[in-house]
Amino acid sequence: MEILGLVLGFLGVTLAILAGIGSMIGTGIAGEAASGVVAEDPGKFVPTLVLQALPGTQGIYGFVVAFLILQKLSQIQTVYQGWLCVVAALPICIGGILSAIYQGRVSAAAIGMVAKRQEELAKGIIYAVVVEFYAILSFLGSFLLVQMI
Repeated sequence: MEILGLVLGFLGVTLAILAGIGSMIGTGIAGEAASGVVAEDPGKFVPTLVLQALPGTQGIYGFVVAFLILQKLSQIQTVYQGWLCVVAALPICIGGILSAIYQGRVSAAAIGMVAKRQEELAKGIIYAVVVEFYAILSFLGSFLLVQMI
């Protein structure tokens, strides 16, 4: 077994997990907006919590990809295969970070909308889910690449 290949495989695992950075930032952005709304109207806790939680899914997608790469590590024999792990992790790493941040911004705007008109929650969720679609595409890209290792 080539040790550098294994190290690169672990780098791929780490990159996939880094999608959680976007989730931390995105949920933080939305949480700041939600805190202000709930301070004024505690009855809006649940609707704002739903919107705050949405950017957290990218971290979950990254963890799943990291787990899938970990399962492949015992099969890595070459540096080439290690690089394949790194490349497979890149879509969810980059797509996860960026989509979670932007989803957090959209969720924060939707929280502002809910602050004024709580009945508009579903529209706010739809806006945030549009961004989620690209996180799902990033996840699928990494998932398919991992299957090819």
